[in-house]
Amino acid sequence: MSNSTEFEVFYDGDCPLCKREINLLKRWDKQQRIQFTNIAAEDFSAEEIGIPFEDLMAEIYGRLPDGSTVKGVEVFRQLYSAVGFSWLVGLSRIPGISHLLNFGYRVFARNRLRFTGRCNKESCEV
Repeated sequence: MSNSTEFEVFYDGDCPLCKREINLLKRWDKQQRIQFTNIAAEDFSAEEIGIPFEDLMAEIYGRLPDGSTVKGVEVFRQLYSAVGFSWLVGLSRIPGISHLLNFGYRVFARNRLRFTGRCNKESCEV
């Protein structure tokens, strides 16, 4: 992660829905607080960050400036905070809403390939 960024997100650049959200966040990231790392890029190495590639494909991950990692809905909270939507992040932490978001994200993450038309003949698993 570069010195000027506040958060690094590891995203699947081959996922159409993921790319759409990342492109939106890139437009909103006027102060370049986020480092966007495409795990589908040919030059990406999961070993360099210490998270197995299968884990990165199964769920979205992010890295904080201190090197600690977060995953799932917390990644989106960090991203939206970085682009100035802290009020939305606050709402996402309300009990009930938080549980619903976590559940919804888990369903999406488990079915991402199916939802985005990327299943192959043998499997539809990440």
